[in-house]
Amino acid sequence: MPLLNSTPNGVKRKANDVAASPLKKAKNETPTFKHSRKAEEYGIVDREFYPPEMSNERCAMYKANEIERPIETLTIAQKETKARRDRIPVKGAVVHWFKCDLRITDNKALHLASEKAKTKGVPLICLHIVSPQDYKAHCTSAVRVDFVLRTLEVLKEDLAELDIPLYLETVEKRKAIPDKILELCEEWGASHLYANIEYEVDELRREALITRRGVEKGIAFEVVPDTCVVAPGELTSGSGGQYAVYSPWFRAWLAYLNTHPHHLSLFEPPGQNASSARKQFYNLFESPIPEAPENKRLTVDEKKRFESMWPPGEHEARRRLDKFIHERIHDYKDTRNFPAANSTAVLSVHFASGTLSARTAVATARDANSTKKLDGGDKGIAGWISEVAWRDFYKHVLAYWPYVCMNKPFKPEYTDIEWEYDDDLFQKWCQGQTGYPFIDAAMRQLNHTGYMHNRARMGVASFLAKDLLIDWRMGERYFMEHLIDGDFASNNGGWGFSSSTGVDPQPYFRIFNPILQGEKFDPEGEYIRRWVPELAHVMGKAIHDPHGRGAKGIGGYPRMCVDHKASRNRALARYKEGIKRDTA
Repeated sequence: MPLLNSTPNGVKRKANDVAASPLKKAKNETPTFKHSRKAEEYGIVDREFYPPEMSNERCAMYKANEIERPIETLTIAQKETKARRDRIPVKGAVVHWFKCDLRITDNKALHLASEKAKTKGVPLICLHIVSPQDYKAHCTSAVRVDFVLRTLEVLKEDLAELDIPLYLETVEKRKAIPDKILELCEEWGASHLYANIEYEVDELRREALITRRGVEKGIAFEVVPDTCVVAPGELTSGSGGQYAVYSPWFRAWLAYLNTHPHHLSLFEPPGQNASSARKQFYNLFESPIPEAPENKRLTVDEKKRFESMWPPGEHEARRRLDKFIHERIHDYKDTRNFPAANSTAVLSVHFASGTLSARTAVATARDANSTKKLDGGDKGIAGWISEVAWRDFYKHVLAYWPYVCMNKPFKPEYTDIEWEYDDDLFQKWCQGQTGYPFIDAAMRQLNHTGYMHNRARMGVASFLAKDLLIDWRMGERYFMEHLIDGDFASNNGGWGFSSSTGVDPQPYFRIFNPILQGEKFDPEGEYIRRWVPELAHVMGKAIHDPHGRGAKGIGGYPRMCVDHKASRNRALARYKEGIKRDTA
């Protein structure tokens, strides 16, 4: 991408944005990043959709505000077209575009679209686009695609009760989505389109494009913040910048909400369409739920299993939230780190698909407390709210350090750590055959259920990056390709933390001992026995190191694939060497 030019009013603007073109700094060319590294060979960057890995110098330019961030691109597009959009009259319908907000309750853009439709007494139409290339580019798991499609069935029924149609269409080429959406608006006689902001780079750029193209066609695209409880940009540090450390960010988040409690007010569901909408848009009501793209289809047995494990829709999300708050939240702070305890809310799948808003979750937890202060009262409630806040934090990071969405670590200086690309060891990690029971239990849980407890996620991520010294981005991708709750910002943030390459990470010299992790967080071995049946008969501490502690009858369970002490020393040496190296 070329550098930005400053306009007379000081606003940063892009010239023609060709992602793979060489960098230019003023009139002088700067060094480009060396792409010969093994990371390119192992497909860390999906070259079908994206340019090669960017240079560290370009990352520094983002950090120094020398390059327009995608969120700024959208903000500028909305600002520069606002006067023209405001003058566009409401015509035959108003459209809401569902993306990762698959609910009718507490949905800001949907509510605003409904209110706009009411002003002229026109129908509200809802839309969802299935994009096979987006699924592929974003490494969306087959189990998550299945969950989304099942959720759309629930959503379609809920909307139909309000005489609101939900139209679904598969668009094969992701670049065709903006024009397809605007074409549908024109076909339906709609001059207003609403959606909630998504903070990934591709989505922000797409929304900016639709904003500008739409206004040229007489269509006002209103895109609003709703994914986060507190939108990116609302919190700034004392120096006026963005927070890169969770603790001060969280204090600012709490202070903001404690002094602006209306931000936890929930949006009403859309109003009822006139019954004539059913006749006028009969074909939209009859549009079927598309099949999953061929490369994202589950087997018949997998589909049955996941349907049983993960009921879809916002009603299920609300039921699960209420059950957690009534039965388990008070003990959450003391029990949340134990995978066998079943003490967490397991709501991440609903946050990721938008069947539950983070705002609803926080407001509901607050209302169950003895105080309206989010960090006061019941320790379990306050602790859970602080964990939900991490989702906001990572989306704020994604918005203001967008290169983390471009296969770069938050700390670009860690780019030249020399990773291993050992296929055999990687497959042992993937399949839960490392010989470390706590690690294997976690990976087998993921492969069978599409889910993994957060404490276990930290353990397996640290093990891959530091014990195996395998490029953490391979693990990040594997998680996205298998998790039902795959959310880019949270997944990237978690991997950055565990590999010590991300925002506010654990220090690189803090390396989890995988045996001690099991002893600390699964002391009775219940979690291990549940997911590693070869060890179901092993009792006591032997379950955490069965070969080393003389457990009998475990011939089928593998020995440790690496020695932790030797691996730890190797990791420390590699990190030290990589950090001091010139990586630009």
